[in-house]
Amino acid sequence: MHSQSLKRSDTLFMSACCGLVVANIYYCQPLIVLIAQHFHIPESRAGRIAWLTQIGYACGLLLLVPLGDIMERRRQIILCTVGAMLSLSLAALAPSFWVLEAASFLIGLSSISAQLILPLAAHLASDENRGSVIGTIMGGLIVGILASRSISGSLGAVFGWQEIYFMAAGICAVLVVFMRLRFPESRAAFNGTYGQLMHSLLHYVRTQPALRLAAFRNFMSFAALSAFWVTMVLFLSAPPFGFKSATIGLFGLAGAASALASPLVGKRSDSKGTQQNIWIGLVMELISFVVFYFTGSSLWMLVLGIVLVDVGHQTIQISNQTIIYSIMPEARNRFNTVFMTATFIGGACGSAVGIGLWNLGGWPLFCIGGAAMVLVSIVVQRLATPRRAAAPGAGDRVISA
Repeated sequence: MHSQSLKRSDTLFMSACCGLVVANIYYCQPLIVLIAQHFHIPESRAGRIAWLTQIGYACGLLLLVPLGDIMERRRQIILCTVGAMLSLSLAALAPSFWVLEAASFLIGLSSISAQLILPLAAHLASDENRGSVIGTIMGGLIVGILASRSISGSLGAVFGWQEIYFMAAGICAVLVVFMRLRFPESRAAFNGTYGQLMHSLLHYVRTQPALRLAAFRNFMSFAALSAFWVTMVLFLSAPPFGFKSATIGLFGLAGAASALASPLVGKRSDSKGTQQNIWIGLVMELISFVVFYFTGSSLWMLVLGIVLVDVGHQTIQISNQTIIYSIMPEARNRFNTVFMTATFIGGACGSAVGIGLWNLGGWPLFCIGGAAMVLVSIVVQRLATPRRAAAPGAGDRVISA
């Protein structure tokens, strides 16, 4: 992999690395029931590890990802992956639930390699292919998310939840070796201090309305998505279904359509523009929660809703990323920090809100709450996007709110 070029094989390798690392954040979701049984605690309390992992991820995005604009990127990616390996091992060996909670936070904090690889790929990609490259790598991320849920649910039911964390730690160990051999050295242009680097984040938030709007859209979109995936575990483990973790994990495969759609969305962002894609994604998310509300005992309705909410979110996210990576090339890591920190704070909030709505009013109240999240995003998008006569294309990637 050359430092200033990006071949198709390079993109696929980066995509695989991103998917395998980001899986660390999602292994826990189908394991909530097993963990609750192991530590003899309510399932709603065990569900806290899901949003603790996401809070840790948000902290890693905020505090560690900006370093990609100031230090050698390959070294940072490898160090973070080593940290993830150690954190996963701690989770597997956790003697008590509070240790598992701490380990979950550390897993999220250290599993940020995907968000270091994405700006690197955007830097190496040509302007006309950037959306396509982002879409391909996001496809790998989605496969990692889907596989993590399905594998952890299925294998966890057979071997136990601890073995899933051991398996993930082993995967990270292998990745460290291949990253060291394959990734190029990539030195950033920022020459200031860490304090100046972090201060620049606030400057960009204040002065870049397109970045603010993209971050808000993803905050709300990922909040709705995360709320669904955590609450779905409780929904499917309760009557009338009463499914075990192995069966629940298989529902993650229903989101495979979003993995297939991601490269297509990326190419569409290159050729057709991003704003139309965002509206399509928002409508799909809203329809998904209507479908969830009327699911009842119909698994086909649930699967349809999963496809809609997953594809809708990925359509929004890839479009948002195409926008922010096209603004200031020299600050891509910092833009990605703002964007993804907002995204995973949204995910943590959504997970907590989803469990709270479930405890208050069950599945129907959760579905209403999820639809409300999407409606807020729709209203803000409508108010923040001015009418303009210009045709969608490269220009609308950097519109101001």
